[in-house]
Amino acid sequence: MPTLPSSMIPSETDANSVSSSGWSVSIQRRFAVLAIAFGLVMASGCSSLAQMERSVVFQPARYPDGNWRPADAMFEDASFTSSDGTQLHGWYFPCENRRATILYCHGNGGNVAYWASAARQIRDRVGSSVLVFDYRGYGRSEGQPTETGILDDARAARLWLARREGIPERQIVLLGRSLGGGVAVDLAATDGARALILESTFTSIPDVAQTMFPLLPMRWLMETRFDSKAKIENYHGPLLQSHGTDDRTIPYAIGRRLFDSANEPKQFLPIPGGDHNDPPREAYYRVLSAFLDTI
Repeated sequence: MPTLPSSMIPSETDANSVSSSGWSVSIQRRFAVLAIAFGLVMASGCSSLAQMERSVVFQPARYPDGNWRPADAMFEDASFTSSDGTQLHGWYFPCENRRATILYCHGNGGNVAYWASAARQIRDRVGSSVLVFDYRGYGRSEGQPTETGILDDARAARLWLARREGIPERQIVLLGRSLGGGVAVDLAATDGARALILESTFTSIPDVAQTMFPLLPMRWLMETRFDSKAKIENYHGPLLQSHGTDDRTIPYAIGRRLFDSANEPKQFLPIPGGDHNDPPREAYYRVLSAFLDTI
């Protein structure tokens, strides 16, 4: 999820690291530890278990981790406040004669310094303004990440972006990668959006955990949900969803089940041989550009 097992995070590397490209670290090892912990702490209560679960799902890199002075990035610092007063931070990549305005919800690992390249590529390749922001507890954003808190943070980010661009919030395109897909789906289903773009995301967090540990009741035990499958039925705008066929973090079949639950108009782009943390291919940008033209 850059992102659950950033989105979830990225790779087959050590579970405590985040790739320098910003595509986040695999959490399969952490889920394994979590599964063992379930059996050890059930008798002593749920508070310790919930805390451990959050450490698996959310893997923030705090400032100054990452490259905070990317060359030729041409971005503006964005500062805004969540509904509970948490101070948040992001990077805004403006685009003249923009095709769209995109709110980029990144994966479960890293921070904006890791995801700046992805945001810049979208701006430059498809001609759109992009805001990539850090959830609470990530980068320069205050607080500690929780499901409810992160969803509130995304609403604050969207409001900032709408005001900066001088457009209604519903005219913003929502893009979510991995864990960020759960964030973007919630926003779109609750408040609407000009369009929804999902990359390598899931039906729900417990569904992903269940595929890793089929003999354990992960769907029952986990507190963090991000239940996109239940929510996406309430979104009625354009959808573009992509997923690698060889994704070893969030199985391809899970991504397809989410897509099947969505309303029309929708388009699914399989990435042949693509794994979870692979960077987007040229074909993806071509499809994304054409999709933005249709809206």
